Amino acid sequence: MATVVIVGAGPTGLTLACGLARQGVGVRVLERATEYNTNSRAKTLNPRSLEVLADLGLADRLMEEGRTHLPFRKYFAGEHVADTDPYAGDHPTAERPYEAGLYLPQPRVEAALRELLASLGVRIETGSELIGLAQDAEGVTAELADGRTVRGDHLVACDGGRSTVRKLLDIPFTGNNEDEPLMVLGDVELEGLEPDAWHQWFGPEGALLLCPFEGSGTWQIQATPETDAEGRIVPPSAEGFQRLIAKHTGRPEIRVRRAGWLSTWRVNVRMAERYREGRVMLAGDCAHVHPVAGGLGMNTGIQDAWNLAWKLGYVLRGLASPALLDTYQEERLPIAAWTLDVTSAGMTAVLESTRTPGVGVEAGRVGDSTGLSIDYRWSPLAEDRLGGPLRAGDRAPDGVLDEGPYGRLFEAFAGDRFTLLGFGPAALPALDGLPDHVRPVAVPAGDTRTREAYGITEDALVLVRPDNHIALTAPAGARDAVDAYLERL
Repeated sequence: MATVVIVGAGPTGLTLACGLARQGVGVRVLERATEYNTNSRAKTLNPRSLEVLADLGLADRLMEEGRTHLPFRKYFAGEHVADTDPYAGDHPTAERPYEAGLYLPQPRVEAALRELLASLGVRIETGSELIGLAQDAEGVTAELADGRTVRGDHLVACDGGRSTVRKLLDIPFTGNNEDEPLMVLGDVELEGLEPDAWHQWFGPEGALLLCPFEGSGTWQIQATPETDAEGRIVPPSAEGFQRLIAKHTGRPEIRVRRAGWLSTWRVNVRMAERYREGRVMLAGDCAHVHPVAGGLGMNTGIQDAWNLAWKLGYVLRGLASPALLDTYQEERLPIAAWTLDVTSAGMTAVLESTRTPGVGVEAGRVGDSTGLSIDYRWSPLAEDRLGGPLRAGDRAPDGVLDEGPYGRLFEAFAGDRFTLLGFGPAALPALDGLPDHVRPVAVPAGDTRTREAYGITEDALVLVRPDNHIALTAPAGARDAVDAYLERL
C-alpha cells in the first residue's frame, strides 16, 4: 500500500491524514509531543474551513461545541462604548450554509479530527521526533530521535513555524520579524466577568482582550505586555495577567482563578520560497506564518491540507500523474502571499484602532476572512469554456436539489470523487458512462436558484474537483472536453 508520512498532528496534519485515509491511502502521523495540545492557540474556524470539515462529517459536531455571532463588547479607557456583531448581517443561504466564523479553541478541532482518524484506522505516533530525512526515486525515509526509521512514498511537513523538515531541506523562510513581543496571551479561568461577549478594552496604554470559550469556563487573554521600571517586557504570568486586567478594566471583581498556557507573540511574517522538494511537501505554519489579525492561521493550514489531500491520493491511487503535485504549490503559494499581506494590513489597522473609541478587532478584517472568495483561476487545473461570472478555479457553491438522490450539492460533492453537474436536458447524455471517480449529478432545468449561483444561462456542464473548486465549465454537448480534462490529469 502507498504510504504518506505526515510530520505534525495539528489541524493541518490531521486534516491531511483524514483526507488521505478515507481514500484508502496508508498514513503514518508522527507527533513529537508525548501528549496532545490543550492550549487554545487558534480559536476561529471560518466558513470555508467549516465546509471542509463538513465534507469530513465533522461540522455538525463542531457547531454544537462552539459559538457563532459572539458579540464584541468594546471599552475605551475603561468605559463601555458599544456592543457589535461584525457578522450580524450574515445568514445561511442555499449557496453558503455557514454564515459566520465559529469560535472554538484549536484543541477541540484537533480532538474531533483525531477521533475521525482513529475511526479510519490510523493511530497517531506520539513521542516521535523527526531528526533527519533522506529521499530517493522510490520514497522518503524519516529518521527519528529514538533510532527508528519510517519509510513512505511521500512525506508532508506540518510541523509548524519552526519546522525541522523545512530546515533539513534548507528551504528559505523569507520575511521579517521583530524581537520584542507585541502581545502576551494565554488561557485563564476567570470570575467576575460575563461570558456572553468577547470583551475588548482599548486605550492609550494599549489593549486587553478576553474571549470566552463556550461551555468551558476558560477564556483566552490577549494583551499589550507589561513593562518594568526600566521599560523591559515582563514575561507573562497569572499575576501579570491579574495586573493587566486591573489596569485596563478598573474592575476589582474580575479575578484570575487559574492560568494555564502562557505565551508571547512577536511580529513574524514569513513564507517558504517553495512548498515542494522532490517527494517532500510543506503545509500549514511550516510554509507560512503571519499576524493573528483576521484569524486565518489555522484556517489557511486546513485549506492547504484540503488542496493537497486529494492530489496526493489521486497520484498514489493511479488516477493522476505525479505532475499533479506541482499544482499544490502553484495554487497555494499565492494564497499564502495574499494571507501575509492582508493579515499584516489587518494587524496595523487593529493597532491603530487602540486609539479610537468604539473600534475593536474587526478593524483587522481588511480582506475576506470567510475564505469563500479564494479561487485558483490562474491554475493549470482551471479550464473555463463559458466565461460566466463563476469561473473555473472558483469555489463551487452549495445548492438545494429538489430531485435525485442528493438533497444538496454539498452532499453530492462529499468524498474523494469529481462531480459532473449537468444543467438542463441537453446535458443529460454527458452524465452517462463516466469513470468511477466521477459522480454524475443532474441539475433540473427549473432549478433557477442553482443556475443563478453558478451563473448558468444555457444548458451546460460544470466539473467540480474533490476539494469543491470548479475544474471545468463547458457547453452541454462538450462531453469530450470533460474526457480530455480527466485524461490530462
